[in-house]
Amino acid sequence: MATQVTATANAQRSASLLRIAIALQTLTIFLQAVSAGLLLTSSYGEMLHSVGARVMYGASMLYVLAAVLAWKPGGGSPRPVWHASGFLALASVQVVVGIAHVPSVHLPLGVLMFGLSVLALARR
Repeated sequence: MATQVTATANAQRSASLLRIAIALQTLTIFLQAVSAGLLLTSSYGEMLHSVGARVMYGASMLYVLAAVLAWKPGGGSPRPVWHASGFLALASVQVVVGIAHVPSVHLPLGVLMFGLSVLALARR
């Protein structure tokens, strides 16, 4: 009985960590959109967007970690791991395209990433 209660508590904690990771990722992507606007209008926008990109990429890695922790030890579905891994791949492409200064791909991909992150947050 105690083992079952502990397993349920661990699963709830893992699911909670997953929700927090997705919310953090969604927030960082939104802040990237704000800093992109500042990039066009202020001198410090480029620095904010660059720092924000690193934070967003870290949030994507945290999402993968939280998904793995919710799946493996918690016994949950592997589906969030696939979603998080796909999102990390999109974030990697986004960073490469941003460094290469290809706004025709960078901007739509950012919008897609924000939409997918909001959708993942709504599902949790």
